[in-house]
Amino acid sequence: MQKLTKDQLNQFTGDMVRYRHLINRKVIYTPGVKYLAEKAEAYWLIDAIASWIGSEPFEDAASKDDRIGYMHFWTLTVHENGTATLAAKADSPEKPFISQQIPFTDFPLDSIDIWAAVSDELWTLYLPSEH
Repeated sequence: MQKLTKDQLNQFTGDMVRYRHLINRKVIYTPGVKYLAEKAEAYWLIDAIASWIGSEPFEDAASKDDRIGYMHFWTLTVHENGTATLAAKADSPEKPFISQQIPFTDFPLDSIDIWAAVSDELWTLYLPSEH
C-alpha cells in the first residue's frame, strides 16, 4: 500500500460527486473522503462518524448549540500506542460534544480532519480542502 500523505488529500478541492453511506442514508461523502477511506483502509472512520450523526448524543448537543445542527468538525487523532480518539466539535476552541476512543488503529496519519455540513437534510462529509 502506498503511504497516504496530507499533500495527496489537499489535491481534492471539491466537486459535485457524492457517495451515500450504506447504513445512515442521510450521510453522503465526497471523493476526497472516499480516497482517504480507500488509501488508509479506513471506511470504518466514515462508519464511525455516520453512526454518531443523528444519534441521541448528537441531537442533544445540537439542541444546545445551533451550530452543530448545520456544520461541525471531526478530528481523528492517532496516539503513539496505536489507539486513537475521534472527536466532534462545534468549532475549534470548543470542547468536543462527541468523543470516541478507538482501541486500535493502523491509520497512516497522525491526525485527520473531516468536516460535516447539512444541506437538504443530507450531511456531507468532506475534507477541509474541499470546502
